[in-house]
Amino acid sequence: MFFILATLTAFSVGFLVTPILIYALKKAKIGDKPGGRKIHKSFIPSMGGIGFVFASAVAMSIWGWQFPLPDIRYLLGAIGLMFFVGLRDDMVEMKATQKLLGQLVAVILVVVASDIRIKDLHGFLGIGELNIIISYLFSAFVLLALTNAFNLIDGLDGLAGTVATIAFSFLGTWFLLNGLESYAVLSFTLLGGVLAFMVFNWHPAKIFMGDTGSLTLGFSLGALVIAFMEYNAGLPAGNLWKFEPVFSAGIALMIFPLYDMARVFARRISQGKGPMTPDKSHVHHFLMRMGLKHNQVALLLGALQLMFVLVVFIFKDYSDHLVLPIISVFAISLGLRLDQITLKYVKKKVLLQPRVLDLRPLNAKQKIKIKIDREGLRETTINMN
Repeated sequence: MFFILATLTAFSVGFLVTPILIYALKKAKIGDKPGGRKIHKSFIPSMGGIGFVFASAVAMSIWGWQFPLPDIRYLLGAIGLMFFVGLRDDMVEMKATQKLLGQLVAVILVVVASDIRIKDLHGFLGIGELNIIISYLFSAFVLLALTNAFNLIDGLDGLAGTVATIAFSFLGTWFLLNGLESYAVLSFTLLGGVLAFMVFNWHPAKIFMGDTGSLTLGFSLGALVIAFMEYNAGLPAGNLWKFEPVFSAGIALMIFPLYDMARVFARRISQGKGPMTPDKSHVHHFLMRMGLKHNQVALLLGALQLMFVLVVFIFKDYSDHLVLPIISVFAISLGLRLDQITLKYVKKKVLLQPRVLDLRPLNAKQKIKIKIDREGLRETTINMN
């Protein structure tokens, strides 16, 4: 009951605060203007992450005190730091190196101070317990990858919020059922804040989350996913909520951001571009080219995310050696099929469009429509030269 109340508190605060935030951002003219790679057609306030982070913080201060929050105090501090990194980048754009440095400090707080890290590969690829230095480095890399992968999908109304809602719902429920109450209350308060934000971010969006929101959410999800994998691995064999494919379960929760990042980076590098070069090659851009609307794309990709989670549920008693190849092949096959369908649709659309400088003979009806009365024009003051 406490967790439902925590979620409702975060939702209520976010629902009340976000309209005020929208008004203030419009007055200050802080937001995204249309043009370039932007797919919206009017000025939309950004930095909506302020709303749901504030809502989650209020809910945590009300309901979180009765749980062992010292367990996650460094995680909470790191989330706060990542929030300010995103806030600074939204207000005054940071260089990539400055942005990465801020992210690294937050990552160190989680991996080293909180000891939320990947300590063991549990026999995957024949690897067991990791050396502590390798564990720190590998965990930091994974957390940075998850954070920035989530940041990259924030390009469509409701999409990032939909993915976060699914992941937080699963993580909060799993942590609660396994007695990890501090992690559960954090997951549910973030869930409530995101749901409130989604009311205003669903198509047509009245506000965007900006880096303030996407970096904070991506980082929070990444840290909680790593915590989930490690606590899940520590459960005794035969436990109802133990997932034997440890890494597959974690990947399934972030499958779309990870796949989209890998796909985009591979395409850019193959074209001789830098992996961070902005373009319109994301999965949601391809789906938009097929004629789908923002909300349809968000629902479709959310459904696919749920499908991957369901696959892991079905194969929960099998090892990563079986499950990870299954979900990897499944994701790659769906991606290739999407490319084929999109290319076919675009080619068909181009064929139906009139070609530039294509001089076609006029039929009799068209000739009648454009016939000019030259005698009448001679009586006017129009210059015929």
